Formats: sequence, structure tokens, C-alpha cells
Amino acid sequence: MAVVLDVDSAADPRVDDFRDLKAADRRPDRPGGKGLAIAEGAVVVRRMLESPFRPHALLGVDKRWQDLAADLADFDIPFYRAPAEVMAQVVGFHLNRGVLAVAHRQPVRDFTDLLAGATTVAVLEGVNDHENLGAMFRNAAGLGVDAVLFGPGCADPLYRRSIRVSMGHALRVPFAPVPDWPAGLEVLRRQGFQVIALSPDPAAATLAAALAGRRVALLLGAEGPGLTEEAMAAADMRARIPMSPGTDSLNVATAAAMAFYERVRAS
Repeated sequence: MAVVLDVDSAADPRVDDFRDLKAADRRPDRPGGKGLAIAEGAVVVRRMLESPFRPHALLGVDKRWQDLAADLADFDIPFYRAPAEVMAQVVGFHLNRGVLAVAHRQPVRDFTDLLAGATTVAVLEGVNDHENLGAMFRNAAGLGVDAVLFGPGCADPLYRRSIRVSMGHALRVPFAPVPDWPAGLEVLRRQGFQVIALSPDPAAATLAAALAGRRVALLLGAEGPGLTEEAMAAADMRARIPMSPGTDSLNVATAAAMAFYERVRAS
């Protein structure tokens, strides 16, 4: 059972892992520095408890302790209980969700390990907005995507905002970088994946026609510029979402959700 430890001073060193979440040079959830993953809010904390990222401490108000006590029954970790004012001083702002959990990051995985048994993977290039990335993980979890792979220029999936927007699914959907870009896409092809690049090109096949393969890797690019020509050239084919006249693109997380859904329908 988690043990409750009361904190009445923002200077208490026991809560240093939660400190200064708005200070870019001191954030504990940066890949460097302490390299921690932080879950915010009761729902996301519960997802962390069910994930490979096992928390080693929580900080929250008494109401959130009451909400989470049963979930924490099998965890021998401290719950630092603090008044909302003290918690705000520690983290650097008022936290409406009232609870944080912190875990150490897992070692970076080899992306080839994530392909065994997978039938659908998302491959991202240059998706550098944390909220878009978090929304993609939420969509991936809800629509049966087995893993998310990263090319260059992508945001950090374990940044607090990414985890929060993903509703904790960034902690649960496996992810890994593709180190040799875009040549590394050939590894997917050798394992039987058809690499499909999403593009607004009117000459591209429609999603519904493109996603019926047994193993599919969906290649998505940054908001605005989209995929680089090098990435597009490394794909097996291009697919588009049919759009109304006068429009040529969607938010990348929305486009991903539509592609994931069409993949479910085609499977």
C-alpha cells in the first residue's frame, strides 16, 4: 500500500522530482537532466500504474489521494500529500487536476523489436508539436495501432503535455526511433510491411483502396510541410484523404485518426 507523507513546505527536498515544471532549463521531464516521465491527473496516473513506467512517487492534494487509494493498494511508493497552494509552489503553477506521478524513463527500444506480431504501425517524420503527438498516441491506442516509430524532428512523447493529451497512452503504446532515416524504412519492407505515405497529392490512391495489406506502416509528416521528398520516395505508395474542394489538408492528428480508422475497416 502506498504510504501518505504530508508536505507542508514547497522547499521540502522529497518533492524535487516535481519541481519547476515550467522552467525549460530545469524541467525534470526532459530527456536529459533527470529524464523522468510525469503523469498528470487521476486518469493518466491510473494509466501509468498499468504501464511499463512504474511510478516511484506521487504528489497530490488529499482529494486525489482519496480517489487513488484503491489503485495504489499494491504499490509500495510514497504519496506526498500537500495543500493546493504548496503543490502550486512546487510545480510552478496551479494544477487543476490535483495529482502528479513520476517514473523513470525506460531505455530506448530497438524499433525492430516492436515489429514482431505487429500488423499496423505509425511512422512519424517531423511531428514536432507535443499536443499533436499526444493526440496521435490516443488515436493509436483507440484504433489498434501496434507501435509508433519516429523519424527525425519529432517531439518528445514523454514530455508532460504529450502524456497528458494522450490520456496516458504515450506510456502504453510502444514507441521507438528509426535511427537510419529514411533508409531504415527498408527494414519494415523486409518484414512484410507495405509503407504507405499520406499525401494530399490528388494522384495518390484513396486511403480506403490503400490499406488492405496484411501489414501496413502509415507514414505521416509534420503539420504544414508534410513528409520530405526523401521519405516519400522511400514509401511503397502514396495515399490521400478525399477532401472537399478548396481544402488540401487536415490537422496531422486528425488525418492520422482517419487513416487508423480506415485501416481498422480494411482489416
